[in-house]
Amino acid sequence: MNKQVDYKLLPVLAAKSEGEWKRFLQKNKKKLERMDLIVHSLHEDISGKTDCLACANCCRSLGPRITDKDVERISRLLKLKASDMMDKYLRIDEDGDMVFKSMPCPFLGNDNYCAIYESRPKACRDYPHTDRKRFYQIYNLSIKNAYTCPIVFEVLEQLRNNTVHF
Repeated sequence: MNKQVDYKLLPVLAAKSEGEWKRFLQKNKKKLERMDLIVHSLHEDISGKTDCLACANCCRSLGPRITDKDVERISRLLKLKASDMMDKYLRIDEDGDMVFKSMPCPFLGNDNYCAIYESRPKACRDYPHTDRKRFYQIYNLSIKNAYTCPIVFEVLEQLRNNTVHF
């Protein structure tokens, strides 16, 4: 496994690169709209070299939006009524979304394993979104996620540094 970016340094490194990433988007928006295959290839390559269990930064710092289907799935796994699961673990945030009451995630273990991995929320399943269709639509969100996730950081860096040819 290649050496990954130290997740503790991501806020500093991302802050240094953010302006360049934004300039890259301005200069390459039309090209980026046609780059899903390249971005997905970068995602696969970088994800394959990244040990998420060594990081778990997303689980420590990002509160995923919890859907009703997530509540059903997690409640079933925990053998709790949905209302009891919600009372114990969830709150409504300022945007009206269900989120965990506290961070880090209440299901994150000391070993960085997720106690509900097979039933985890959709937002957790989809993160870090660098393999999503029409990546250009979430490019600015990806800049924010680069402060947290080494995969996103590396995808943006490789795009910006023209490590890939498009």
